[in-house]
Amino acid sequence: MNADQRFDELARRLGYSFDGEIKIGGNYTPLVVDAGVAYVSGQVPRVGDGVVVTGRVGADVSLEQAQLAARICAMRALALLRRQFGSLEQVSRILRITVFVQCTESFTLQSEVSDGASAVLLDVLGEAGQHSRTSVGVFQLPKNASVELDLIASTKA
Repeated sequence: MNADQRFDELARRLGYSFDGEIKIGGNYTPLVVDAGVAYVSGQVPRVGDGVVVTGRVGADVSLEQAQLAARICAMRALALLRRQFGSLEQVSRILRITVFVQCTESFTLQSEVSDGASAVLLDVLGEAGQHSRTSVGVFQLPKNASVELDLIASTKA
């Protein structure tokens, strides 16, 4: 299986489609490419018109729900890359991700939340999905999303 087929299979297993429009909110572009590097703007766990995981991790949202949110964020980022380049086979490496977790002050498992996103990138891209990562706990995220992720990738295009 190639990266696009693995992406489609993972979307089926998650039970969400990432084929439609990737909605953004605000005056920015969701992806910028410069000198072979793609910068993906922050992605929240939005599917269609709604954010599917909302609330504060450690209070309203479990670790497992937050990991699902991180998976959806990563899938959205990959969907944007695939749309830009025509195939995920054009991604030579995920360089870095940053995962923001809206959480309680006592919640300290931000890295475990981020593991959901990291697993998606490795499952879909294989070795090209290995990346550096920062996980941060925050007070609030757009649309009350539990997780937000941004991503930097190098490309073959």
